[in-house]
Amino acid sequence: MIISKENRRTIYSSLFKEGVMVAPKNYEVKHPELDLPNLEVVKAMQSLTSKGYVHTQFSWQWYFYTLTDEGLEYLREFLHLPAEIVPATHKRPARPARAPIGREGGAYRAPRGDREGGDREYRRRDGGDDKKEGAAPSGYRPRYTGVGRGAPRE
Repeated sequence: MIISKENRRTIYSSLFKEGVMVAPKNYEVKHPELDLPNLEVVKAMQSLTSKGYVHTQFSWQWYFYTLTDEGLEYLREFLHLPAEIVPATHKRPARPARAPIGREGGAYRAPRGDREGGDREYRRRDGGDDKKEGAAPSGYRPRYTGVGRGAPRE
């Protein structure tokens, strides 16, 4: 299919900028993100897929295109971009700042073990005795005899 150089440049620059692209299978509409016919976008991506520059995944009537490393180099050469510019999918996300612990940084958060009564003290009764009244003896092994697949045969 013949695609104008202007439209091809628009498609390739969008793919390089994001690193990924999506397109619906409906070929008679305009592409949802680009102001181009969707058929041209799908056919341009199909051409890049056949050359090994893009990985294609199809799901629920949508095409999902992911740029490969070879495709990254090809688009960088096609669009005349320097090596410092990379797609959004190749950038590392910024680490979020953690909330400070202690009084200096603002709100005070107590560590988990310093709650009232100590850590899990609410479970212990009568001085921390773990034995409860009516509990099963230490050597007790329950036997399950019932109906169905797990029932023992006699």
